[in-house]
Formats: sequence, C-alpha cells, structure tokens
Amino acid sequence: MTEAGQRRLPMPEGLDGERLDAALARLFGLSRAGAADLITEGRVLVAGRAASKSDRVRAGEWLDVSLPPPPVPLLAIPQVVPGLTVVYEDSDIVVVDKPAGVAAHPTPGWTGPTVLEGLLGAGHTIATSGAAERQGIVHRLDAGTTGLMVLAKSERAYSALKRAFRDRQVDKRYHALVQGHPDPLSGTVDAPIGRHPSGDGRFAVITGGRESVTHYDTLEAFRGASLLEITLETGRTHQIRVHMAALRHPCVGDRLYGADPVLSARLSLERQWLHAVRLSFAHPGDGHRAEFTSEYPPELAHALAVLRGEDTTPTR
Repeated sequence: MTEAGQRRLPMPEGLDGERLDAALARLFGLSRAGAADLITEGRVLVAGRAASKSDRVRAGEWLDVSLPPPPVPLLAIPQVVPGLTVVYEDSDIVVVDKPAGVAAHPTPGWTGPTVLEGLLGAGHTIATSGAAERQGIVHRLDAGTTGLMVLAKSERAYSALKRAFRDRQVDKRYHALVQGHPDPLSGTVDAPIGRHPSGDGRFAVITGGRESVTHYDTLEAFRGASLLEITLETGRTHQIRVHMAALRHPCVGDRLYGADPVLSARLSLERQWLHAVRLSFAHPGDGHRAEFTSEYPPELAHALAVLRGEDTTPTR
C-alpha cells in the first residue's frame, strides 16, 4: 500500500510516446508547469529512475509519483476595508467602487484586503455559489485597478450574471492613460493571452493563449501620453495591461508591463492608471438595464491635471 500522496501505476497505452510532463498532466489533472515542477523536484521516477520532463514515456513502464498535499482552501475572513464604497445594493446585487490595493477575493500569495472580505466585514450578505473564497464574485478587477464591480447577493443573481458575462452581454468601460499615442487613434487588439513564459506572474500575447479582444478609442492626447476609453469582449487576467503593452503603449505607472518610471514619478503614480468607469447590465431581478458610473479617484485625476498643466501639487 502506498502512502497518502504516493502513486504507483503503469503508463497507459494511450500515453505511449508522450513527453513525461504532458503525460503527468493528463494522468493527474495537473497543469503542465505543475507537472514539470514535480519532475524537477525529484518527485517522479520512471522505471525506478529519475527522469527529465522532456523524456518520452513508454506504455507499461512503472511510474512512481509523490504528489503534494492538496492546497488548504482559502477562506474570506470578514474585515474592514477602508475606501471600499457601496454604490448600489438591493436583494440581488451589490455594486462597489473598488479602491487601489484591494483584490477581488483571496488568492494564494495575496495578503492584502479583498472586496469580498470588506463586504462581509460590513455585514453584507453575498451569494454562496462558487468556491468559498470567490462566493458572489462574477468578475474581477486587478488589485491595482480602481472602479466598479458587481457582486451577486442571491443565487439567481449569481447564475444570471455569470451567464451575462459569459455571453458578453455586460457593457464594461474602462479609461486608461497610456504612454505615447496609439496609431490608429481608435482600433481593436485581437491577440491571444496566456501566462508569460518567465513564470513571474505576468501575462503576455502568446501563440496558443486564450482568445482576447480589446477595443480602444482615444479621448484626449497629451504630450507623451493618451487617455483612452476601452471596452472588452473578453475578460482575461491583465487583458488591458497586456494588450496596451503589446502595442508598445503600456498603461502609465504600470511597472510590471514596462511603463516609464520617470513619467510615473512626474505624475505621482505608484500603480497603473486604469479605472473601471462604467458598468451596465440587465438586472437579474427584473431585467431592467442597470447602469453605474464612477469618478476618477484623486491620484488619477491629479495625473491628468498635471498633463493638462492645470495642477502640479502632489496629492500626497
């Protein structure tokens, strides 16, 4: 009998000739990267010997794998989150205006506050559908992105909103201050997004990534920067930031995706200039069109004022 986490089995016929990392991923439901990590850590033996992730497997060879313990489920712990503003609430939904430095929900490695924890801490009831750490969450904003988010309070609202986001029936509009001047001034970026090969937490336009479509329109041009209105057909992680960086016009202040630190400092920005300014959808209760807008937070408004020559006084 093997210990918990230990697996010993012959390689199935259907995987004959596959790379070892690909075979492991299919056998145990792992990501390709996760399977490669197990091999690199020496947790995998093929026919009693250590192997490389690129080795080709043979049907019938005995495979010994030491699987890591399952992750401890993340739980949303109610807490007070300063700056988290409830814009609208009824029995089905709650719409919030999210400040910077707040994630949508708990994730591995994130130790800061979250929208979900803030709402629970303020006594709001959220739908229990989905994983415990993502209850009521139907879409997300990056921790450094400000603006509007809707969460489901009822189970029917959760189902209806998830379906609306999936079917692209939600109008999400963002304003982004990007470096330089996009050419053309209005356009569409249709480029697949996946995890950056470096594994450092970034995403990138890559062959084989998930379909990602971003539309942009220039609202105002400054010396060295442009204010864009952006709409999304898809909702990939970091989508706007990745697509703008791929155009060589990263969001101002977005150091992760190559923004100029000199310009960021001049505008007193410590995070990307990106704001979810408008959110519109069919209300899951009665179907009426619900529409919400959000003003720029002070640090983003200050950056625009500097560019316009209206204000040079730092907000901090």
